[in-house]
Amino acid sequence: MTQNFEVYKCSICGNIVEAVHASTGTLVCCGQQMELLKERFEDEGFEKHVPIIKKLKTKVRVKIGSKLHPMEPNHYIEFVELIADGNIYRKFLKPGDKPKAEFCVKAENISARIYCNLHGLWRS
Repeated sequence: MTQNFEVYKCSICGNIVEAVHASTGTLVCCGQQMELLKERFEDEGFEKHVPIIKKLKTKVRVKIGSKLHPMEPNHYIEFVELIADGNIYRKFLKPGDKPKAEFCVKAENISARIYCNLHGLWRS
């Protein structure tokens, strides 16, 4: 059973999908069931992944980690999502980019999550 906003990954090809509709079905890729990515909320070890949210006057800034996350070809943040009042805003990043994103959104209930190509899904 899938729930809204869950993120799944194919362990064969690396395809990543986000559910936009809750359903009783299962997601399949490359002939097998996709893995539900569990959101992590607390940093462990040297790398810092938990998104830090800062509300500004007309926008929201999300930076990745209390110590900025590396953005190297083999280790980087693929995307940043802002979940604001039930809506999702997403920015895709690539190696060499700054590990942060800004969204022109004014909302009351906000959280953020990021996806690291090596360490998975993290949420504030």
